[in-house]
Amino acid sequence: MGGLGLVPGANFGENCAVFEAVHGSAPDIAGKGLANPTALLLSAILMLRHLGKNDVADRVQQAISHVYDEGRHLTRDVGGGVTTEEFTSAVIDTLK
Repeated sequence: MGGLGLVPGANFGENCAVFEAVHGSAPDIAGKGLANPTALLLSAILMLRHLGKNDVADRVQQAISHVYDEGRHLTRDVGGGVTTEEFTSAVIDTLK
């Protein structure tokens, strides 16, 4: 399960796991800085939890939640108008 914008994806095997934002390619916005990186970030959180890095996962989750709660740095698919980089920078700035 997963999606390009908001839903994380995780696949678990006996000896390995893969975490990714999946389901489609969005060629209409590829390379334009319009994609929502939330699914990728949430997939990374799933990976961190899988690796037992819950403290780091919690910090990233809280930073993402803060950016959404604040509402100033949202991509257009969720009602905002910022680029992929601007959203990501807002999350990173919150982590600092």
